[in-house]
Amino acid sequence: MARPLDFNKGDLEKRRLQKKKEKEQKKEERKSNQKKTSFEDMIAYMDENGNITSTPPDPTKKKEVKTEDIVIGSRNVQSSTGEDPVKKGRVTFFNTSKGFGFIKDSQTGEDLFVHVNSLLSPIQENDIVTFESERGPKGLNAVRVKKL
Repeated sequence: MARPLDFNKGDLEKRRLQKKKEKEQKKEERKSNQKKTSFEDMIAYMDENGNITSTPPDPTKKKEVKTEDIVIGSRNVQSSTGEDPVKKGRVTFFNTSKGFGFIKDSQTGEDLFVHVNSLLSPIQENDIVTFESERGPKGLNAVRVKKL
């Protein structure tokens, strides 16, 4: 077994002072080696492709975006003016106790969410219904649902 090293108070004090000196020297080295950065050096720009660069973007390449063109939601489905807003479909699932379900559109095959507040007549699973679609926060919803 190795014996622990014994140091007297003088040795411990010398060590502590030596560590303090080394720490001060490192601090001074960091200060002298540190280069000054200006605010302009810290600014980053994003180019038209989404890459971060240090040069400002060219104002001639700026594109105007209309707020009507921005779609917030899961899909960008726009109905044309000639299309009939009333659609047919089949109820694939409906939970009467919770008050919601899903309708599969017979034309597109899409599943649309339906809530009990959007029903004009009571429905059950496998019923054929007519409905209109409306954009909700999480996608298309079936509204004005009527059983055929």
